[in-house]
Amino acid sequence: MSLHGIKISEQQLCLISKALADPKRFEMLQQIGASENAPTCSCLRESTGLAAATVSHHLKELESAGLIQIERMGKFAHISFRRDVWNAYLKQLSTL
Repeated sequence: MSLHGIKISEQQLCLISKALADPKRFEMLQQIGASENAPTCSCLRESTGLAAATVSHHLKELESAGLIQIERMGKFAHISFRRDVWNAYLKQLSTL
């Protein structure tokens, strides 16, 4: 399935669905997607009440699913929502 060049494989569809199944992970994705300026890891940690290692794990799962992109700059990370992947995922779901 593609949308503006974005292709969602069956494997990625499953990865995204699995990533979204965790309530805290979904909450983090909502915060990332709703924010004009992507929240920092410490902001996500404070808002979710999770340990830094747990936030890091959830971010890796979201990144592996293709829902976010993380650009590391030294000890900082710039997190961005992949709206193109999100829209392609929703489009794929609508065909079920």
